Amino acid sequence: MLKKLYLVAGLLLVLIFGTSYKLAPTSSISKALAPDEGKNELLFDMIMDGMQRAHYSPAIFNDEFSRNTFSIFLKTLDRNKRFLLAKDIEELKKYETKIDDAIRNRDLTFFYLAVDIIAKRIEEVSHLYTNLLEKPFDYSIEETIQLDFEKRSYPKTKEERKDAWRRSLKYQTLSNVNKKLKAQEKAKEKSDTITTKSYVELEINARKKLVKTYDSYFKRLAKIEESDRFTAFMNSLINIFDPHSGYYPPKDKENFDIYMSGQLEGIGAQLQENDGRIKVTRIVPGSASWKQGELKPGDFITAVAQGSEESVDITDMRLDEAVKLIRGKKGTEVKLTVEKVDGREMIIAIIRDIVILEETYAKSVILENNKRTGYIKLPKFYMDMNKQGGRSCATDVKLEIEKLKAEGIDGLILDLRNNGGGSLGDAVKMAGFFIKEGPIVQVQSRLGPPYVMSDKDPAIYYDGPLVIMVNSFSVSASEIVAAALQDYERAIILGSKVTYGKGTVQRFINLDNAVAGDQVKYRPLGSIKMTTQKFYRINGGATQLKGVTSNIQMPYNYAYIDVGEKELDHYLIWDEIKPAEYTTAGMYKDLAFIQKKSAERIAKSERFQLIDGNAKRLKANRDRTKIPLKKESYQAEMKMLDEEAKKYENIHKDSTGLIVHHLKIDFEAMESDTAKLERAKEWHGNLMKDLYLFEATEIIADMNAASIGMKDPSK
Repeated sequence: MLKKLYLVAGLLLVLIFGTSYKLAPTSSISKALAPDEGKNELLFDMIMDGMQRAHYSPAIFNDEFSRNTFSIFLKTLDRNKRFLLAKDIEELKKYETKIDDAIRNRDLTFFYLAVDIIAKRIEEVSHLYTNLLEKPFDYSIEETIQLDFEKRSYPKTKEERKDAWRRSLKYQTLSNVNKKLKAQEKAKEKSDTITTKSYVELEINARKKLVKTYDSYFKRLAKIEESDRFTAFMNSLINIFDPHSGYYPPKDKENFDIYMSGQLEGIGAQLQENDGRIKVTRIVPGSASWKQGELKPGDFITAVAQGSEESVDITDMRLDEAVKLIRGKKGTEVKLTVEKVDGREMIIAIIRDIVILEETYAKSVILENNKRTGYIKLPKFYMDMNKQGGRSCATDVKLEIEKLKAEGIDGLILDLRNNGGGSLGDAVKMAGFFIKEGPIVQVQSRLGPPYVMSDKDPAIYYDGPLVIMVNSFSVSASEIVAAALQDYERAIILGSKVTYGKGTVQRFINLDNAVAGDQVKYRPLGSIKMTTQKFYRINGGATQLKGVTSNIQMPYNYAYIDVGEKELDHYLIWDEIKPAEYTTAGMYKDLAFIQKKSAERIAKSERFQLIDGNAKRLKANRDRTKIPLKKESYQAEMKMLDEEAKKYENIHKDSTGLIVHHLKIDFEAMESDTAKLERAKEWHGNLMKDLYLFEATEIIADMNAASIGMKDPSK
């Protein structure tokens, strides 16, 4: 008991004194380090006690908690109901209401039983696909497949399970053949000398391809360790508290830090597991591999050596384990044994360096559409979590603003579409760039009154017309910035009806700091990402669940599909608190005029009407989960869907008329780097076709017109 109290006290001290604020997107199921029963029990005990004592909204350990955990864990074991039998579920259900008792007793019996059962069932199924794919399926039978796993039942017998696999493989074969037939038809349109294959030939090839696909799939399944399953189990427990808390084993925490900072120490090569081998798929421009020059996409890495040490064969090694060997500190040497595309083998020595993932950082251009509009794209709210004074998005955006102002702009667009969030501190700083001083967001902890995080810098870095672009995947920190500048009436929010709706704050807690004595041997233990606070708008409302409602809403592909926080399980509720004291900038006095002008343009735009039609089509397709497996029926349905899709395939292919200009200082820095110039050219081409961005520039023009009393922005 004393040992348990020590662990909890250590965990709480780490929570109070050892971390900084972070906001981040939903974590995925991660993987632990090594199977160790004692370590598992320790983690089980300290994490659940810590969550209960320090989480913003602690769960009640009762039968309902147990049932919910049971349901989530079953999905991690066999989401598509491809392996487990109904009798397995019945056996496991003996523990469905006992998981809360297991937490109190540090009892992992249910976990180990589930791991044994799924391993046995995967082994049984691993021999099915080769026999099922040996000969053609009977495509004349009237039968269907249900693609929505929630609507499926667990098979009662092994024969029923085999039949489910047969239908699945038959569906995949039909799908692959149909894609090849369409590709042949397109090729024939371009050339009348093209050699085509018959349906029979394509069907044979499709089955052969599926054999290889499932060979690789079952090899990956064979590499799942007990520690991977344990991490999934821990996250099943933690996700009952809320969907954004989770357990991160050490290597997953390292990957999260890379995501947040946009940089890592290594060689700068993107890798992929391919039929038991590690394949190079991309070389990051400017990285150590790029500078060294010998490693190329398509190469296979077969062995890895650290400097002068002996090589380690990585054939059939898990990708994450291979990456761990290849990645390393700046300035250290790694020697890769590589099989080149032409079959040659060579050893490539690379000195590791900092790899900058440029696509994650803020960047800007000037858009010309009658007026000159500054445009800043911010993919996420990044910060270097491990280095004081490291790169941060607020500093970068401030620099981009200064560069744009230096070249003269009539308005500014800050694009937060698909921005998954990140640093709360940077969000507060960034919102402050556009106001003099004042509150930005209110933060409520589990205990005590809320406190206000404010912009204390009296400088306004940009005071002109401002549009913030959002969509349903603008999350957390993005919503803080959009909400604050909307409440101040400082910016027009443009995009989907509402943003994602994540209004919670997470902290990372390093579990190593909470153990001592004989438990030190279990280090490294990893970290918990725990929800400890909620944030609220300065008007008192939460963005949790409700998100930020756009001032101007546009047709959008996901307009009729439910996405966002409200679609997750066990989310925290929406509520509101007392508003903070703030003074609006008063830029919404002409909002009705600007909304009217935008609505008129959208109503007249054939392309926007097509987007709305496509959104309805996507909704209908999503709801269509039962697919016919008779060849003629399948082909007829696919032909109908293809004909519908053709009406919408060119929506985003034509230029909007926007002209995109490099910033002079940026062009001078990249003009001798052909790779950067090529990436910039591709990005600019996409911007020119962006219908939403074109409308944002029109709104900037309307804002300018309204500010000087004009009715026609073009004059």
